[in-house]
Amino acid sequence: MNSDHSVPDGDAPEEIVWQGKFIITKKRGRWEYVSRAREIRAAVIAAVEDGHVLLVEQYRVPLGRNCLELPAGLIGDDEGSKGEDALTAAGRELEEETGYRAARLESLGTYYSSPGMVSESFTMVRATGLTKVGEGGGVAGENITVHRVPLAQLADFIDSKRAANVGIDVRLLMLLGMKLLGEE
Repeated sequence: MNSDHSVPDGDAPEEIVWQGKFIITKKRGRWEYVSRAREIRAAVIAAVEDGHVLLVEQYRVPLGRNCLELPAGLIGDDEGSKGEDALTAAGRELEEETGYRAARLESLGTYYSSPGMVSESFTMVRATGLTKVGEGGGVAGENITVHRVPLAQLADFIDSKRAANVGIDVRLLMLLGMKLLGEE
């Protein structure tokens, strides 16, 4: 791990405070943060095509309510899938969650959603050449609702979900982009 000696606590040893099956809480100097166990990462899928985007809505226990999100899933979290490729995981998760299969998957890079608190990274994946092959909804117990939303109506759709007390994942900000800043 790279450390920066000019940053307070940057070169302090990392300590495991608590470890569960899926997450680990850690401490480095004065910093406390969370990571995924077994170096598991996530793939987040931007399935935008024909003026529409695929979104998923599901209950999230930490929020205590439904959350509107881009389709996503863990990379290499199943037994025997250690070393799984991000694009392979993205294709699998897109189909499981939304019922759409992508002809093309392209990595848009690795990102961090809350780097002051969580060390988890995710690979943003662009999915194109979409074909509906099933109903989606996720695997047993996920109970995912799929939304195919026209991009021109996305801001209004998000506003309506927020008004209905649905949480909004931070990654949806990229879809709203410059419109939030008054740009086209």
